[in-house]
Amino acid sequence: MEDEVKSAVKAFARIINSGSKVVVSDMSALIDVTSDLPLSSFDYWERLIRSEFSLALRETTPPKWKIWSKPKERLTWLDLVSWDGHKREKTLRTLSGAAPNTFFFSLAVRRLNDWVPQVRIAAREKLPEIARATDPEHVVEALCIALANWTSWGRIEDADKKVLFQMLCEESIAEAIRSKLISSPSGPMPSLFSQLGRTSVLDRYIEEIATLAIQPAVRAKAYRSLFEGRIAWIEGRKWEWTDIRYCARKLKPVVAERQIKVQTPLLDLLHNSAEDRSSIVRRVSAEILIRELLNLGNSAKTLADKFASDKSFPVAERGLFAKKKLGELELANAAE
Repeated sequence: MEDEVKSAVKAFARIINSGSKVVVSDMSALIDVTSDLPLSSFDYWERLIRSEFSLALRETTPPKWKIWSKPKERLTWLDLVSWDGHKREKTLRTLSGAAPNTFFFSLAVRRLNDWVPQVRIAAREKLPEIARATDPEHVVEALCIALANWTSWGRIEDADKKVLFQMLCEESIAEAIRSKLISSPSGPMPSLFSQLGRTSVLDRYIEEIATLAIQPAVRAKAYRSLFEGRIAWIEGRKWEWTDIRYCARKLKPVVAERQIKVQTPLLDLLHNSAEDRSSIVRRVSAEILIRELLNLGNSAKTLADKFASDKSFPVAERGLFAKKKLGELELANAAE
């Protein structure tokens, strides 16, 4: 795959330096190969393409004495990874229309973390326009990758984050994200669900996600959010001293949260989650049962018995603890 990428980049550089007027249509080979790249290794592919494109342009540029064959500068999607910050900014301001695929839209999104402030400003201004013209599936894939990793982006600002969330609030994008959270069998969907909790874009879908999501961890997070009436996420990380005498410290996550309005009755949520096929979800349900024992009346004993006989030890342990607490409460009431 690496050889295919290099080959496509070199061919594209030759087309640019040939003076061809059909550069955009000649991106087809590059679009095909980047559509198959594993985006979990995006940093690597971006560095590789930047290096190969820069080298290929130098190698295919006509000699300086051939003034008549010197190609006119054309800015393309690949110039988003140029070593030249001025060119990256100019490219963002020049681009119009849809991004060819998820990879190229991701290149534009990552300019929100660019090391040149003027590039970040250009990305902030142009991204919503590009997103509206781009296939929602490409936008969602790119935003999911960004949201799963942006806590490690050291240069992104609040204004940049606001741009991302404005894109997420588009109806077509929100619907595509809901579908992705439910249907994805792998990937960082649990952390994505948490990060999306910063806005209300998923609030009306949380119960559906809790019931239908393929990944148990996503269902567990959705149920916990419904039980607690809030969604929590990692805002960032900060250094915390563990032993100042030896200058020892560690990175500690900074957690933020947002309240949500829950419409489903607590007992219905408990019964639904208690029947979930995953012990991860049933364990969350058992934890909430222990917390709400005094508010559930006769249903508390039924649920406690069910959890106590669960085949998963962590769930059964919580069920036995709930039964013990109920027994203590009965004795206390009898003594009165």
